[in-house]
Amino acid sequence: MRHVISVLLQNEAGALTRLTALFSSRGYNIDSLNVAPTNDPTVSRLTVVSSGSDVTMAQIASQMGKLVDVVSIYDMTLGEHYERELLLIKMTVATGEYDAVMADAEAAGARVLDDSQQNCALELTARPAEIDAFVAACERRAEIRAVIRSGSVAAMKGDQIHAHPLPESLDTAR
Repeated sequence: MRHVISVLLQNEAGALTRLTALFSSRGYNIDSLNVAPTNDPTVSRLTVVSSGSDVTMAQIASQMGKLVDVVSIYDMTLGEHYERELLLIKMTVATGEYDAVMADAEAAGARVLDDSQQNCALELTARPAEIDAFVAACERRAEIRAVIRSGSVAAMKGDQIHAHPLPESLDTAR
């Protein structure tokens, strides 16, 4: 199962390395990793996307909770959340397909960065599945020269700002 895990982490040298090592040491791949500062310059927000069983992801979260640099952790897939990704795509549009590419871009809500047929560049912010579908549509009409994706970022729906503190079972394990 695909898991989107949000982590607030102290902005300290080596903190990210220690956290990501938990995945590699258990043989799990990180599908995407997004790290950015928060409004508190001492804390960064990480969004980690990985696939694994619920039990395995809970074990990894438990191990992350033991790291001194971790402020809080929440598996976004356990609750309702917004998830978005940024795509920048560069392509050479096939002859006769330019209008169709522009129509696809408009329908998807993509922004045109460069509208030349030879160096067409588009920007799209959407759910990961919508990004996948848009890239597939572009592949049918153009030679894709570059696909640049930000990786997922996520936020809880409703009034919750980041996440619950660690579950008691994890918090006491520190």
